[in-house]
Amino acid sequence: MKPAAERHVNAVVIRTPAGPAPAAPAGPGPGALIRTGEPVLLAYGASGRDPGPLVGGGRYRTAMDDDRTPAVRLEPWSEGDAELLHALNAPELMTHLGGPESEEALARRHRRYVDLTADGTRAGRMFRIVLLPTGAVEATGAAEAAAGAIGFWDHEWAGEQVYETGWAVLPAFQGRGVATAAARAVAELARAEGLHRHLHAFPSVDHPASNAVCRAAGFELMGPQDFEYPPGHPIRSNDWRLDLGKP
Repeated sequence: MKPAAERHVNAVVIRTPAGPAPAAPAGPGPGALIRTGEPVLLAYGASGRDPGPLVGGGRYRTAMDDDRTPAVRLEPWSEGDAELLHALNAPELMTHLGGPESEEALARRHRRYVDLTADGTRAGRMFRIVLLPTGAVEATGAAEAAAGAIGFWDHEWAGEQVYETGWAVLPAFQGRGVATAAARAVAELARAEGLHRHLHAFPSVDHPASNAVCRAAGFELMGPQDFEYPPGHPIRSNDWRLDLGKP
């Protein structure tokens, strides 16, 4: 979906031609400032308020409630993210998904993530979640950190072509709003594709943290559903839906 000004959306980078910068979105909800002629990184705080000022190095972040509220950047999944995927395969992170995957299955998953991100057909994309230093933490010179993974992909649901999303955050970064910030950002990227009306998430009914992320990110609870994931492993999930607007 490209407006007349030829605003080009490529992964998490938005470029605009020279000229007046568009205004920041009004009212509550996530958004991104656009500075003409330079890349802009989508980064949303868990507060979901309008973006704040430019911070060093051409990076933008959202307004923060306080220094504990995170800002994240989504970076396209690449060959170098295999190590992150291994870390996300930890038993405590796979409890609701049938347990850790084998090395062979993990290698296939990594290849699917890389191929999906490079596909270019709007079938979806996967991202590395990067936690950005903010506030007092930023002043200490703390480095950015890979905190997890998130993405969206084509899925047929109830007779409709939709996007599905899912995420995982490393234990060291949980409980800090990272997943909520990433979910808001990935919803904006899915919306920018202009392909499907709805984005769904299917967390286990026994996973209160992921269900809380859906609620905080603006998804609507549609009700419980029964699945097998992986095949042979029954799981009861909640169907959460976000309206992306008319394609």
